[in-house]
Amino acid sequence: MDLNFIKKLYLDSQIKWSAHCLERMQERDISIEDVGKCIQSGEIIENYPDDFPNPSCLVFGYNISGKVIHVVVGTDQTYLYIITAYYPNTDKFMEDLKTRRK
Repeated sequence: MDLNFIKKLYLDSQIKWSAHCLERMQERDISIEDVGKCIQSGEIIENYPDDFPNPSCLVFGYNISGKVIHVVVGTDQTYLYIITAYYPNTDKFMEDLKTRRK
């Protein structure tokens, strides 16, 4: 996936938020602004080209307070789908919070 294209879709407000994602974000105290900051300044750390119904990826970045955040996004080349957002921990990721534990 192309991060510049993802950023463009976000800036152009070509975004689809699922109700499930918004509920999880609220539970995790993650704002729409946090997701936007992550996407605009982050980096792709995992690609999921075979995801259904659209390819997706995991974006590593920071929220508006400077805390590490992960956002999973997908695209059908028209819209950016925000799938989920969460604060990673060292249970599933190495200390850098970018490398997934095996």
